[in-house]
Amino acid sequence: MTTAHIDVPLVRRLVAAQFPEWADLPVVPVEPGGWDNRTFRLGAELLVRLPSAAAYAVQVAKEQEWLPRLAPQLPLPVPVPRGQGSPGAGFPWPWSVYRWLDGTDASGTPVGDLSTFATDLAGFLTALQLVDTAGGPPAGPHSWFRGAPLTHYAGETHAAIEALGGSIDGAAATAVWAAAASTSWDRPPRWFHGDVAAGNLVVRDGRLAAVLDFGTCGVGDPACDLVIAWTFFTDRSRAAFRAGLDLDDGTWLRARGWALWKALVVRAGLAGTNAAEQHRADAVLAAVLADD
Repeated sequence: MTTAHIDVPLVRRLVAAQFPEWADLPVVPVEPGGWDNRTFRLGAELLVRLPSAAAYAVQVAKEQEWLPRLAPQLPLPVPVPRGQGSPGAGFPWPWSVYRWLDGTDASGTPVGDLSTFATDLAGFLTALQLVDTAGGPPAGPHSWFRGAPLTHYAGETHAAIEALGGSIDGAAATAVWAAAASTSWDRPPRWFHGDVAAGNLVVRDGRLAAVLDFGTCGVGDPACDLVIAWTFFTDRSRAAFRAGLDLDDGTWLRARGWALWKALVVRAGLAGTNAAEQHRADAVLAAVLADD
């Protein structure tokens, strides 16, 4: 996958050429910088978000079109586009300017009460799922097949189980996957976020304050949005999260399958991951296999 070199001078050139009214605002990289997109704070109230590769660039127009429609119907703030940039200054793809949302992501700041956080997130996802899906983007390549049938990743899952061999309980992993793959979403499609992860959840004063990064959003099966039950929550908060969502057992089985797939491919190094990421995947895998 071809990636672009994205830095502060590039952002300054793009802003100066396309949004001269903001040309004098300071540009500061946001840390951690992200993989799919690179983010920079622009002054006190704005941020610039640039896709790092062509595969992510297709998500720009989707966010520009749908976030203004979704935002008024959601109980928490989401990024609101303030402008769409065009290719230029040597950068080959469209890009976005958003309103800045204050807070720190949940991967790097303490949460006051994890069960309350889980309940608040469940409420946000419930509201998202209730938004009218008419004209919404069906799950597909733009969402990395989040929201599509889980079986899209069957080959990767079985390959990872085989590659890991005796380092994991392969029989248990295969059984979890089989149970998940035996179910399907048989209701009208619902909106899904597609990447509900700690790094996309903004915390302020210990509470969930905003939800970021709708690049993989779409309409389809919402099971993919439940993976955080195993990647971030623990027993009591996982139960609170589940109680806050009106979803059937089959959806939770598929959610467990989504969590299993990602943990397996990361643990097996099939996603170009590093040792630290593989270590975190071990913990997720243990939680998935232990959750009966």
